Amino acid sequence: MTRNDGEGPPQGAPVSASGGGRAGRSSAAGSAAEKSLRVLEAVAAPGGPHRLTDLAAAAAVPKSTAFRVLASLTAQGFVRTGAEGRYGVGPRLRLLSALVGGGEPASIGRVLGELQRTTGQTVHLALHHGEAVTYIRKVEGDQPVRTASRIGMSMPLHSTAIGKSVLAHLPEAEVRALTAATGLPRRTPNTLTTAAALHEELAAVRARGFALDDEENEPTIRCIGAAVLGPSGRPVGGVSVTTVAPLVPRAETEAYGPAVRAAAEALAPLL
Repeated sequence: MTRNDGEGPPQGAPVSASGGGRAGRSSAAGSAAEKSLRVLEAVAAPGGPHRLTDLAAAAAVPKSTAFRVLASLTAQGFVRTGAEGRYGVGPRLRLLSALVGGGEPASIGRVLGELQRTTGQTVHLALHHGEAVTYIRKVEGDQPVRTASRIGMSMPLHSTAIGKSVLAHLPEAEVRALTAATGLPRRTPNTLTTAAALHEELAAVRARGFALDDEENEPTIRCIGAAVLGPSGRPVGGVSVTTVAPLVPRAETEAYGPAVRAAAEALAPLL
């Protein structure tokens, strides 16, 4: 197998593609299957191909476990090794992505398209995972200015409309754990950077049913978003409308709130 970023297999680690052995008994939490899925998610994250060390850290597993998992995934075609032994997305993972995308309910596109036509603004659909939300769909608005967002981009929870709408529907202890892990980094002068300010904002989000990002994540960009809830009431992601602040007043952006909330409710059984 191709060596990875000059490190090669950890000392004493098996190189069998089976991924068996002690892979499921490391100190990191989760079964062997859960660890494998976390490694695969890390490989698919933006910025790849990735080094073994970075993948192990992102997946929260020892390097020896990450190496065994990657050996198995590479042998099966889900992962490929490239320059300097880094790991990237393999053909079987790309095929799986295409199959999933091709099987997406057409009604998801209809809901997002209707929201875009109602508002005239750019619409995003994102899913929540761990400490971020990741865009999976984008419908461009009618405005002459295009936003820099793209499918696959991961965004913070505390400074985005979708992120705050997700946090507002999580247990308080989980919110505190997430914000403790990531901190509340200042992204613009408007970013909420204290736990007290964030928790006050999340209470307001719950009361009105949608969240506002008032140039908190990116200057000149204002968003309004609502959480998409799963069957258990836990948020799986969110939908948002993005406006360019110099072109759309805040009051107009806030007026999109009921439409965004209705779109989130329509998307709930589809995700």
